[in-house]
Amino acid sequence: MARPPLLPTALTGTPDDAEAQFYEALQQGDIERLMALWADDDEIFCVHPGGPRVVGAAAIRASFAAIFANGGIPVQPEQVHRLQHPGCALHHLVERVAVPTEGGTQSAFVLATNVYLETPLGWRLAAHHASPGTAVLLPGAGSDAPSTLH
Repeated sequence: MARPPLLPTALTGTPDDAEAQFYEALQQGDIERLMALWADDDEIFCVHPGGPRVVGAAAIRASFAAIFANGGIPVQPEQVHRLQHPGCALHHLVERVAVPTEGGTQSAFVLATNVYLETPLGWRLAAHHASPGTAVLLPGAGSDAPSTLH
């Protein structure tokens, strides 16, 4: 008999709860906890920085398992901008990743978009799209104030 997927220790009552658990799972390299945060939908997807689109739970699990083979990811979410409507939330943020180098630890920056859906089990991740970024702060990046780029 197949074992049901592990659920996070607490239901995700808000998109921010789901996001906090997502980044904790990344930091800990916890594939079970990470996968329990994804929506139960065949069309969930993930794009790792510089990588192809990965669609479906099995493919997403395999991609993160390969990443976690070296341990967790020392990542911190920053500059989160939120757009929320009933049943759906979009978070765009900067991920600061600690990268060990010969000269000491450096920071790498990734621009990420996370899409959350409200489900009977709470808020779940439907999409994670990450692209290489820079340390440059955009107008309004340090606050929740809206900013206009063009």
